[in-house]
Amino acid sequence: MKLQRVLQYAQHLLISSVTNGDTVIDATAGNGHDTLFLANLVGDQGQVFAFDVQQQAVEATTNRLTEANLGHRATVILDGHENISKYISTPVAAAIFNLGYLPGSDHAIITKPNTTIQAIESILALLKVEGIVVLVIYHGHEGGKTERDEVINYVSTLPQKYFHVLQYQFLNQKNDPPFVIAIEKVKEK
Repeated sequence: MKLQRVLQYAQHLLISSVTNGDTVIDATAGNGHDTLFLANLVGDQGQVFAFDVQQQAVEATTNRLTEANLGHRATVILDGHENISKYISTPVAAAIFNLGYLPGSDHAIITKPNTTIQAIESILALLKVEGIVVLVIYHGHEGGKTERDEVINYVSTLPQKYFHVLQYQFLNQKNDPPFVIAIEKVKEK
């Protein structure tokens, strides 16, 4: 067996949870890689909702989907992930976050703990049993450690009767390597 890198493991978790026809969320669209990955998983009957606060990210994601001829499978929204509940009310099979900043853009524009936790709460309310929320946490930037700590504190309090919370990381890597937190819904409240 070979250990999967962080992004490979995040994709593995999504593949295990998403089937054709599902509704899923990319809470941080960024350059559109996860949105495209999810669009391939949900099929023509499914729907991806992708959120980002930067016009540059919305355009990059839309372009990536258009180039792959999968634009019809996704709705790309210029808004913060804390507003997910304004756009989605149907059950969700999975969601992914890449916390931090948009690569190749202004590093001062970062995800924030309060809006991230609000988004997680909204998604957990919509999440199907056996659905998953994957957080890829990049924390080696200004504000990153604060967000990392607050998110870990929040997910650590989720009741184990309803949610399993996993942390996947490499302990011997230097320079604040990213890691995954995965939340699986195991039972309805």
